[in-house]
Parts: sequence; C-alpha cells; structure tokens
Amino acid sequence: MKLVIGFLSIILLFSSCKNNTKTEIKVVTETTADVDSNWIYLFDGVTTKGWRAYNGEALPPGWVVKDSVLTFDTELGLEQDYTGGKDIIYGLEEFDNFELYVEWKLPKGGNSGIFYHLKEGIPNAGPPNISPEYQLIDDENYANIHDLTEYNMSLGHTENPAALQPLQQTASDYAMHVADPDQKILNPVGEWNSSKIVFTPEQVEHWLNGKKVLSFVPWSEDWYEKKNSGKWKDEENYGKFKTGYIGFQDHSSPIWFRNIKIRKL
Repeated sequence: MKLVIGFLSIILLFSSCKNNTKTEIKVVTETTADVDSNWIYLFDGVTTKGWRAYNGEALPPGWVVKDSVLTFDTELGLEQDYTGGKDIIYGLEEFDNFELYVEWKLPKGGNSGIFYHLKEGIPNAGPPNISPEYQLIDDENYANIHDLTEYNMSLGHTENPAALQPLQQTASDYAMHVADPDQKILNPVGEWNSSKIVFTPEQVEHWLNGKKVLSFVPWSEDWYEKKNSGKWKDEENYGKFKTGYIGFQDHSSPIWFRNIKIRKL
C-alpha cells in the first residue's frame, strides 16, 4: 500500500509540475508578444532623440530628461534669448493610422495637449490651428487659477463662462468632441495618468486610464458640422491632414511624459 501511495504521489507531483510549466511558458509568451507587437518607442527614457521644436531643428529651452521622464521645466524655459514656440514634435517619422499610448502628469493648474497629424511650414498657423488635440488639463483647479471668462465669451460660451467648459476638459478632442464624464477616471494633479489615442478613418477613440471616454468619425458630416460652427470655423487647415507628426503642447506650465509609444494600424 505504501508503494502504491508513493507511486501516486510521484504521478501527481509530476502532473502538477507539468501544468505549472505550461502556465509559466504561456505568461512569458504573452508578455513577449505585448513587448514586441510592433510598438515604436518615441522616448527611450535617457535622451531626447527624435524630439525637436515644431518648425525648429532643436528642442526649445525647458524640455529635458529628468529621472527618465520627458519634462518641461518652466524655470529652464524662461531663457530670454529664445523667441520661437515651445511646442515639440517627434520629428523622425509621420504617422497616419495608429494607436498612441503615453503616461503623463500635470501640476495644479497645469495645461498641455497631445497633437497628431501635425504639419509644419504652414504660414500663420500653429499646432492648435492644424492638429486635433487630445486635451490634458487640471480639470479641477484650472478655472480657479486662470480667468477664462473673456476667452469663453469670445467662443460663445455665455452660460457660466468662468468655468472650464466640457470641450476644454481632459481627454476631450479639444473644441470638437466632449469626453464622457461618466466614464472618466482622472487621477489628482501630481499623479500619473495614462492616455491612448486610436486613429483610423473609420473611428477615432480617446482612452483615459484604461477606459474609452470618447469616439467619433473623422471627416464625417457630423465632424464637419462641428468644425465649421465652432472654434475652428475659420481655420482652413484644421484637421484636414491624414498623416503628420505626433506633438506635445507647451502651455507655460510644467508637464511630465513617459512610456511614449505608438504602433501603426
């Protein structure tokens, strides 16, 4: 009997080890696939390779790498001999259809944005006049620090013009499409958030901290109606390009980006 029990124990132990080995191999395979699934890393955590000023040849003052994070340092950005804009682009390649992932954080009252399909060399036009923008902003505190009344009144926001409007809030397609407030999970200022933009001609998706908060169809009848009746109605170049650069906006406040990656669709 002892021999039988011992024999059965060995069989069970072997079976268990075999199953565990299969599970471990599966986990490793899935992890490797995720790492190698055609992601292009736009920031290596060490250098600013590939990044430069919009319409420029080098990074504007203030954009540096600190603690493996692409950072806009406002104190460094106050150099008086620099007259160009401080928005930046990843200038090594243009992208058309893509999935972009980035992690970011802002200080109290901070403001920035993510541009795509951005073109250079267009007279009298900066990135916001050309590129759609995934808005990044301190939803909770921005309007308490900055007076938005005059700006919002100029856009026709006559009801509570001092408030940050839904089209201006984080994860919205700035001045075009509102992120669903019921789906938004926005971490407090100073904490990391993750954003994802998925772009195809059939649908654009905005994600925030793992949840889809917005989708729309670019260049659709509804898209043109919004474009031609809102902030961009007089901007002939807004949103018309089907390929272009990825960019980040400087809005005179600190900003931190990390884990910036894209894959072509």
